Amino acid sequence: MLRTITVSIISITLMACEPQISGTTNNGSFQEATTPEYMNPNPRAPYSEGVRYGGLIFLAGKTGGDGEPGVQEETRRTLESIEDALERFGSSIDRVVKCTVFLADIREWSAMNEVYAEFFPENKPARTAIGISLGGDTRVEIECIAAA
Repeated sequence: MLRTITVSIISITLMACEPQISGTTNNGSFQEATTPEYMNPNPRAPYSEGVRYGGLIFLAGKTGGDGEPGVQEETRRTLESIEDALERFGSSIDRVVKCTVFLADIREWSAMNEVYAEFFPENKPARTAIGISLGGDTRVEIECIAAA
């Protein structure tokens, strides 16, 4: 009896994890969630700027690029870049559901957080912040997942 219940629970859980059909595309045809769409692949590196899959957009990590130094300025440029990419891919910053923030110095978390909060005043995505060695003068990198 216990074995039957366990098998039933595992079966129901696996069925719940099965990708759903994401709906229609702009041209009216159906696209299954199991077919990822690789958006703006980088011709000089082995990654895409974003991948649409199962009703979600996964953005590659973004940095603030060149500009005024400092974690707050870099965070602002990074989030503006994320905002731009999401709009180009048919979503928006208010549809972000998860961010991962990589900081060169985790002690700069509160300075980064002040700017970050400006971009997510209402819909506050889940977030992880990690202190990590980023190349060069980069202070912050952010990747995110948004609803398509």
